[in-house]
Amino acid sequence: HQKDTERSNEAPSDQVIWVHMGVNSGASKFAIERRAINEATFRCPDEMGWKPQRSPIVAADGLSHVRETDFPVPELVDSLVKKGFNVALSDDAGRFVCNYVYYHSLCHAAIHGTKCLFVHVPPFSKIDTDKQMEFMATLLDMLSSLC
Repeated sequence: HQKDTERSNEAPSDQVIWVHMGVNSGASKFAIERRAINEATFRCPDEMGWKPQRSPIVAADGLSHVRETDFPVPELVDSLVKKGFNVALSDDAGRFVCNYVYYHSLCHAAIHGTKCLFVHVPPFSKIDTDKQMEFMATLLDMLSSLC
């Protein structure tokens, strides 16, 4: 209770955190993405019918440029594993919509002083809704403590 009281007297952080989630239908664990690559190569068209092949997401950055999150992903993963979650670090968000969104978000974060992270989640048939909600609540709490 004392800690809660002390915390409520602290000024809230103005830090903005963007957390993106995408379903990896073949996954059986969570994957926290450390980076995104400036390349869009879609195996199938997106919802609008776009199917780029080896296209830079942001032309000015050049094809295959890498952007990384400011969050300490290895430490986050270690802490989440210690809390009993089935989670891994990933350095490959793919080249489809997830990577596309994450790359743009990392660019935006760099310009505007925000932070972002992308998490691939398994389908609910692999890890149920309650466990996924618990995982995300734990992750969000960890991220907020870093700001």
